Amino acid sequence: METVSAIAPRIERLPLNGFHRRFITLVSLGGWFDFYDIYMMAYIGAALQQSGFLSLQQFSEVIGAGFLGMFVGTIVFGMGSDRMGRRSAFIAMLLIYSSFTLAGAFSPSAEWLIGLRFFAGIGIGAELVVVDTYISEMVPSTSRGRFVAISQTTGFTAVPVAAILVRLLAPTHFLLQGWRWVMVIGALGAAFAWYFRRALPESPRWLESRGRHKEAEDVATALEAGARSRGSSPAVRLNPVLVENSRESLNENGEAQTAPFSSETAAEHPSFGGLWRKPYRRRTLMLVIFQTLQTIGYYGFANWAPTFLLHRGVSLVRSLNYALLIALVSPLGPALATITSDRLERKWTIVVMALLMAGLGLGFAFWSLPALIILSGAMLTVCANWFSALFHAYQAEQFPTRMRATGVGFTYSWSRLSAAFSSLLIGAVLARAGVGAVFALLSAAMCGVAAIVAGLGPRTTRIPLEVLSR
Repeated sequence: METVSAIAPRIERLPLNGFHRRFITLVSLGGWFDFYDIYMMAYIGAALQQSGFLSLQQFSEVIGAGFLGMFVGTIVFGMGSDRMGRRSAFIAMLLIYSSFTLAGAFSPSAEWLIGLRFFAGIGIGAELVVVDTYISEMVPSTSRGRFVAISQTTGFTAVPVAAILVRLLAPTHFLLQGWRWVMVIGALGAAFAWYFRRALPESPRWLESRGRHKEAEDVATALEAGARSRGSSPAVRLNPVLVENSRESLNENGEAQTAPFSSETAAEHPSFGGLWRKPYRRRTLMLVIFQTLQTIGYYGFANWAPTFLLHRGVSLVRSLNYALLIALVSPLGPALATITSDRLERKWTIVVMALLMAGLGLGFAFWSLPALIILSGAMLTVCANWFSALFHAYQAEQFPTRMRATGVGFTYSWSRLSAAFSSLLIGAVLARAGVGAVFALLSAAMCGVAAIVAGLGPRTTRIPLEVLSR
């Protein structure tokens, strides 16, 4: 049973103001550490292999353990945030991540590091799931893609930071080995972000979907009061896209059909079974295949680039230097997405970016000149991170509020599981067949991503969530 939403139209017509800027800043802090963690291990891994602390097989296991933990965290906190709330999930995740990353910095052996990376992964696992869900519910549909892209732009600034820290600290030993300080910095920074994010409000859309109407009303009223205090009236006019689509929804083929602008009642609790009913069955299947494949292509490069260079005969110092130069362009991809995400249809932009990644990856695998290695790696990084910003907005648009985090969490968990096992696969292929064979695998995966989105993905750009959820 559905009722007319009292909250969604108020959020849709709320003008962007200081609250939205503070909100995106605080939310982006958590996502920042997700990227820092992934790339930190990529750069540390090359140094630890060179020093003998980890073998190639153990490095594969460290990466796999982290992603296996992320899989568990995505299930527990990503899907669980439909019951516990977006804000509560945020706070719990950062605290767990900070604690186990700090412990990991003092690992006495490879086995300890592998185990602690699993538990740290549980803490960071659903961070981006909750970020995407939270942002999608808190900003108007005309700015939804741009705000997710802003959070991704902020997050990707962690990549050059991690590269610089590893490059500067890995060769040093002050009280602790340099790589341990890189982990300590990540743990303390996450604790700092946890402290400030306690001030975030809960999503009023989520509160309404849980039947907590008084709390939802209080949050919406506070947001409107904040807008008025800054000289903007939240009731000047409805978002024109909301007006145009308020009586439309999409069927499972992405075609318009008549439906009211509605919300779920409190009786409709999060339901895993709901993911397999129309129109969500098609979207769930599309995202499961998408997440399984995109992780092979995306993280295959992100986690392994310095190691690939080592196995092509590039020295550790030179490989870290190349990786650092490539990392410097990381924020450029999502920055471009802030311009295009709400102007170009996200579905087709994702398809184009996936195909570009497939082609550029092959170039990185076979170029021998340093300038071409860096150029192809940089172009691949820009496209990959542009792609990332787009799909993080896209996945949160596929499900209704009552099961948005359940849907995104379940489908995104496949990316974490895929990353865990593909890390072992990539390590085995690299050892037996070399870098070229690995990149052929990564490119094939990205071609599969393009095909599944083109064939099954709905159009979503500038359409209100309540319309998309019909």
